[in-house]
Amino acid sequence: MADVPTRIDYARALEIVQRVAGARRPGSERVAIQRVDGRVLAQAVTAQFPLPRFDNSRMDGFAVRSADLAADVPTTLTLAGEQFAGPDAGLVLQAGQCARITTGAPLPGGADAVVMKELVQLHGDQVTVPPGILAGNDIRRAGEDVQAGQQVLHAGQVLTPARVSLAAALGHAELAIQPRPTVAVFSTGDELAEPGTALKPGQIYDSNRALLMGLLRQLGLEPVAWPRLPDDPQRVETALRDAAGAFDVVITAGGVSAGEKDLLPGLLQAHGQVHFWKVKIKPGMPVLFGTLEQALLLGLPGNPVSVLATFLALGRPLLDALQGRAEPRPRLTARLACAWNKSHERLEFLRGRLRCSEDGVLLVEPNPAQASHQLRGAADSDALIVLEAGARAYPAGAPVPVLPY
Repeated sequence: MADVPTRIDYARALEIVQRVAGARRPGSERVAIQRVDGRVLAQAVTAQFPLPRFDNSRMDGFAVRSADLAADVPTTLTLAGEQFAGPDAGLVLQAGQCARITTGAPLPGGADAVVMKELVQLHGDQVTVPPGILAGNDIRRAGEDVQAGQQVLHAGQVLTPARVSLAAALGHAELAIQPRPTVAVFSTGDELAEPGTALKPGQIYDSNRALLMGLLRQLGLEPVAWPRLPDDPQRVETALRDAAGAFDVVITAGGVSAGEKDLLPGLLQAHGQVHFWKVKIKPGMPVLFGTLEQALLLGLPGNPVSVLATFLALGRPLLDALQGRAEPRPRLTARLACAWNKSHERLEFLRGRLRCSEDGVLLVEPNPAQASHQLRGAADSDALIVLEAGARAYPAGAPVPVLPY
């Protein structure tokens, strides 16, 4: 693979993944607003009218004319009617009149203030209000939240419940959304057996399939698990090419290193395009990325912790780029809870657990089990600690980037 980028820096690998995926992004689709939560917006949303649409009451109480009110003594007004939230009753207040009003109801004509219900005294149709009520009191003005013509949501934003609610408030029954990529998942190796079956000598249970399926579902995707691949070149080629002809993304675990049974790099070079092979990261250096048939193929190493780290470091950005996600994933900075000695040159993703100190400092505790096969350490952690390239000793309290998972 002399002509293939290999042993590249993580930053370059990430740039390649995002560039290649971004170039393959499909067109948008219209989706009902009831089904857009967590999706990526494809087109900006501009307000066609203001929010609120009209001046309305911020409280349950009484709509009044501030010109009728005394500044230093209570004022008694005559109750002229009521305006509840809903259709405008068409009330117009005359001098000395007020109207009962509920939260969100449009102001009657002539009214320019609202007095909270608990502050008045009511005797039949006589309403006594306290002094000091000024024009604009407890009124929501039209357009004070959103002005007509204002762009309120942007392409590339993830549609959170609050953003969906805003779109609904502006009358949108559907939105233009980036399609979710279809993903096929493979685990490879003669040593793998289905959990729950009897193990033969030398076999282990397949944990990578469950790991990848869970990580993908966390992203809101609906991955399809294909049958495990044996270490057979023809069967590997047939299965991967079949999946690559039908799915947007193929993700594999195992078979990407340089051993005799590591079949994927040669297969991808012979039948597709290799964008890079091997990245200077730990764990997961043999990671493979390329194109096969119509699909992007991401080949992850076989050790389960390497699968976790490389998926979070490269797989998740790949899927985000395919969906046009413009907002970065959370990347926090925490302080190391203990000293850590990094003795190699590669960028490293340690597994660690986040916690907050009593004085409000975010700390991260590296798990002592950091080998790429030690799945328990990853299960006991909730974040990747990013140690930059280069050997160095990190003292306790050193600030480090962390990727929550």
